[in-house]
Amino acid sequence: METASRKALVEAGFVDRYGAAPTAWLRAPGRVDLMGSHTDYNECHVLTTTVDRDTWLAVRPRSDGRVAIASLDLPGEAEFSLAAIGHDRKVPWSDYVRGVAAVLAEAGHELVGFDGLLHSSVPFGSGLSSSAAIEIATLLAFAAVGGLHLEPLELALLGQRAENEFVGVSCGILDQYTSVFGSAQQALLLDCRDLTSRPVALGPDIAMVICDTRAERQLAATGYGERRAQCEAGVTLLRRHEPSIRALRDVSLELLEAHAYEMPPQVARRCRFIIEEEGRVLDLAQALPEGDATVLAALFGASWWGAMELFEIGAPAMTAMHDAMAHAPGLIARRQAGAGFGGCLVALVQRDGVAGFIRFVERTYRAATGIEPGIFAVESAPGAGVVSAAARASA
Repeated sequence: METASRKALVEAGFVDRYGAAPTAWLRAPGRVDLMGSHTDYNECHVLTTTVDRDTWLAVRPRSDGRVAIASLDLPGEAEFSLAAIGHDRKVPWSDYVRGVAAVLAEAGHELVGFDGLLHSSVPFGSGLSSSAAIEIATLLAFAAVGGLHLEPLELALLGQRAENEFVGVSCGILDQYTSVFGSAQQALLLDCRDLTSRPVALGPDIAMVICDTRAERQLAATGYGERRAQCEAGVTLLRRHEPSIRALRDVSLELLEAHAYEMPPQVARRCRFIIEEEGRVLDLAQALPEGDATVLAALFGASWWGAMELFEIGAPAMTAMHDAMAHAPGLIARRQAGAGFGGCLVALVQRDGVAGFIRFVERTYRAATGIEPGIFAVESAPGAGVVSAAARASA
């Protein structure tokens, strides 16, 4: 959707619900990890990038200490008091907004309520961090209506706290950090231990294509928390032999192999995947700017195999999509995106072959599953902020 049309759509919806135009417009992008499945909460690295799919939040302040939130994409509307923030079973997606309010209040910020309307081009439940986009946009909204000053890293950490402590998903910092710090035309090599990053260029002839299986998943109800607990169990055991170990980032493959017999086999497999994935992240950061198709395919292929066989975060729809991509024209490399258990895969594709790739994968996946996939090219996009005045004025 063109920016002008999108602005007009959101403003009309806002006026229809609340009787007046919004006074502030905020946006936060989704993201895709190019390498680094589940490495963030193990204090490792992730090669990540924002995508040019984002969440807009239009708001207008109110003086009664309440927040009303609706969405043009999700069912239900919610309203709650900032003096008594609880969960909402009827409109569960509103917990991302409620969680942000809760952690801001706990951090000592004085909050001003607002009427808000969301519109998102990030597919929900797909692995592109639609929840983090809502959280970061909401943080910016509270800052805008209440005059709060929140540093970029504080935004990311507060968003993560909302997801961990209120929503109940024990995610790492990856999603929120990327949404805040991402930039156009480059990926980020994120160090999840010291929360710094450096830019990594994509080869000039490489395009990124998202292949959404349309197999929605809810991380709070999947094995996400179990995987994290298994990694932590491995660290606890290995720390008996090397007390300086803080996370799997500190564990070499040699140390793991020396003591794997002391672990449940499943825990050893989880640890092995993370240690090997960390190496692949660093290797990809070196290889991506050069664009060597053989190297990229090998790294992506090893990540996919490890995710399916060692970390076991697959789903039938993911396998069907992976198979559908195998012989697509223009394909360079393909792997899982996000936390797994359904959702999206990501492909690196020859830039001049994107259209043919998309047509082939759509047709092949549909024939194999009977499901209409969502296949679309993405570019790296600027991190979260105010929707530009030019964009708003263009309607």
